[in-house]
Amino acid sequence: MKARIYKPAKNAMQSGFFKRNFWLLEFEPAKQKTVEPLMGWTSSGDTQGQLRLKFATKEEAVAFATEKGYEFELNEPKPRKFIKKSYADNFKYEG
Repeated sequence: MKARIYKPAKNAMQSGFFKRNFWLLEFEPAKQKTVEPLMGWTSSGDTQGQLRLKFATKEEAVAFATEKGYEFELNEPKPRKFIKKSYADNFKYEG
């Protein structure tokens, strides 16, 4: 069973990074999703695809995956670029 460990990015509707210092462990789907012929809903027999485990640190997530014997892929977050601007820069003329 293959898992993915990553730190999620903030939502586009969020301006800050509050409550974003956790790591997620998600499993890759083992079975393909199918469309139910009667209602047209998407279904799958894979219950692991619904499971998302939160961990406080990367080391905890890696330790859990190795303890359980899961194959995992670790995705490190990219460093965030901070561009310091003032409110007046929104109205600056650059001709």
